[in-house]
Amino acid sequence: MVANMKRLIILALIAVTGFAQAQRSQLMGFVDSDVILGKMPEYQAAMRDLQDMAGKFEGEANQLKMSLDQMQRDYLAEEILLSNEQKKLRKEAIAAKEQELYQFREAKFGPNGILVNERMKLVKPLQDKVYDAIQTVAKKEGYAFIFDKNGGALMLYADPKFDKTVEVMEALGITTTEDGPTKPVNGGKPGAAGSNNGGAGKPNANKPGSKPPVNSSDSDE
Repeated sequence: MVANMKRLIILALIAVTGFAQAQRSQLMGFVDSDVILGKMPEYQAAMRDLQDMAGKFEGEANQLKMSLDQMQRDYLAEEILLSNEQKKLRKEAIAAKEQELYQFREAKFGPNGILVNERMKLVKPLQDKVYDAIQTVAKKEGYAFIFDKNGGALMLYADPKFDKTVEVMEALGITTTEDGPTKPVNGGKPGAAGSNNGGAGKPNANKPGSKPPVNSSDSDE
């Protein structure tokens, strides 16, 4: 019995050691999807369109709010002169205007509103394009893992030599400039697996976290 236990322990140690060595032999890298998206002209154009749309909706919401405020001021100024029936009608009109403003904001800025849906329609294909380029670079250079610094998980440390942001940008045909990400001094040659902690996989679709996000909600003044 004791001999069998010793054999099991030895086999377990061999398995753990083998797994650790296999892990060390796997390459890991990371990218900054915010930088990549920010360098894509089509993403910049999409952000401008969304900002213009948000500004238009905000202006319309402000007009409704101004109309509501005026109705409330008029009622307070004239309340003493109104009959009970007139007060009731005015209050109902004010309540209807408040409801109109609320519904407008929900339809335009709410979680299922036009702005959020338009953002998904414009930005999601670009994020998918970046994701495909990341896969291309990972397979070409033999990386087992590519993390995203903006993937939602905390990356406490990242060795610059594992930064594949430039390679992904090149795969997308984006010209890298001096003010953008640059390759490390050592050339960024792949090395053994680094200890990078970060959010893996596809960039988040609702995260314009990154580039200037468009508000999905609007609060009263």
